[in-house]
Amino acid sequence: MFALVDANSFYCSAEQVFRPEWRGKPIIVLSNNDGCIVAANKQAISLGIKKFEPYFKVKSLCERASIIVCSSNYELYADLSYKMMQVIGRFAPSQHIYSIDESFLSFKGSEKAISDLSLHAQKIRKAVWKETRLPVCIGIGKTLTLAKVANHVAKKWPNFNGVCVLDDERFKEDVFKRLTPVDIWGIGKKTNEKLKQNGVLTALQLSQVNKHYLPAGFNVELIRTIKELNGEECKTWDGVRADKLQIFSTRSLGERITSLENLNQALAKHAGIATFKARQQQSLSSTLMAFAGNSSFDESPCSFKLLKQFSSPTNDTTQILKAISDNIHQLYRPGVAYYKIGIGLLNLSSETYKQGDLFSPSKDNIPLMSVLDKINAKYGSDTTCFAAQGLNEHWAMRRELLSPQYTTNWKHIPKFLC
Repeated sequence: MFALVDANSFYCSAEQVFRPEWRGKPIIVLSNNDGCIVAANKQAISLGIKKFEPYFKVKSLCERASIIVCSSNYELYADLSYKMMQVIGRFAPSQHIYSIDESFLSFKGSEKAISDLSLHAQKIRKAVWKETRLPVCIGIGKTLTLAKVANHVAKKWPNFNGVCVLDDERFKEDVFKRLTPVDIWGIGKKTNEKLKQNGVLTALQLSQVNKHYLPAGFNVELIRTIKELNGEECKTWDGVRADKLQIFSTRSLGERITSLENLNQALAKHAGIATFKARQQQSLSSTLMAFAGNSSFDESPCSFKLLKQFSSPTNDTTQILKAISDNIHQLYRPGVAYYKIGIGLLNLSSETYKQGDLFSPSKDNIPLMSVLDKINAKYGSDTTCFAAQGLNEHWAMRRELLSPQYTTNWKHIPKFLC
């Protein structure tokens, strides 16, 4: 059996951890530069808030309805996520962290030790709440897809107390009758429309589709989903999420850039983010893409792009920074007020199968990158960084409604009066 442990409205719940007076109140969290709503708890949704809607459209509603509005506090979310995953991992022999707020557990080989999965799931919920003050819902099923379905039921349907175990065939059939294919993990809107055209309107009908005679236009992934709905394991940890084929770090700037020095610093910042992501998935890039431009709504919109090929694939930040610095004049034009910038690492390959070049030996400083990543992992992002990023990021994203970074900033550590 597998379990999916999923935090409820994670960003909003994280904001409430150190603000108990906010619990039970409507909260929304905004995207970069306080642009759109990326998270809303059920109290905010009940007041008419919709995710991904521009904040300026609902600002007056938030003020009238006393909805708490927060900028994205990524540092706090990442740290609380790490703590939550550590607690969850204690309750199963195998764990796979799927996203910042979702974790799969496998109970294979522990059937004798865990006789009641529902009771065990309640223990997980209580432990996570006690140690992190984050509410979670848990779905349990014979496959990853069924665990995802069970989690949907635990979170959306009343009277389940945050836990659903999908192990009874009659109950599973009743659940499938009440779900549409688009509610099933891996079924997108386009696939759902094709299924509708073929008379498949419910998850139950989807589970009964003859996988050997699928209509034209469907791929093998749908066959895996159908098998999983019928209790046959087809998806594994490795298959759940493949390595990215391209890695990008882009941003709309909080304050426009007009100088060459600031543009170089901003690109260096995102080069550091992109190369860190590449090292995390053990990938090397043979092509760098950098771009910068003003807004498409400006009177004279313009955008500039740089492409740089490396003779030896790399994920070393110093190599990327040198390429940017040597070619920055391809991106900079005096008089342009830059609003959007980004770094892309293309043509990724695996570190494991790196092909060396006798005439162009790699210049990567692997020990340096390892030390850099370990320090930043232990003490927080950008604890150690390259001087090319500069010290004063005037162009950094706007977060005017940012709550304190209680667990990652010494100045923001909560104070208690005894």
